[in-house]
Amino acid sequence: MDHLAFNQQIIDEFRSNAGVCTGPFEGAPMILVTMTGAKSGRQLCSPLVYSTNGDDPVIIASKGGAPTHPNWYHNLVANPDCTVEIGTEKYQATAVLTHADERKRLFDAQAEIMPGFVQYEIDASPREIPVFRLTRN
Repeated sequence: MDHLAFNQQIIDEFRSNAGVCTGPFEGAPMILVTMTGAKSGRQLCSPLVYSTNGDDPVIIASKGGAPTHPNWYHNLVANPDCTVEIGTEKYQATAVLTHADERKRLFDAQAEIMPGFVQYEIDASPREIPVFRLTRN
């Protein structure tokens, strides 16, 4: 199954089960982020794991520790206005790319509850994995 078909399967399951997913994401906090493509201008939806910072969801552009940023990173940098879905709630938000101490604090907080992110950081080195806060509009 290709990446787009895999993502669509997760999106469909998320939307039909009030944000709950099974398989590799069973028990993981899942979020759907719909954004405008940086090149295509199309609406694109990415299913992601997330943590929170106060009321803001936090998403990490780890791409599983790959040496390059995921496509959705480029989309949110070019077009930070997005739609967030958590459970059955859906709202407009702005993706804020974090830096320095804030980025490290948010990354470490997510890695504490999802230890796989520690390995992603090692695997991605020397790339610094970007971290976004999604602030409600």
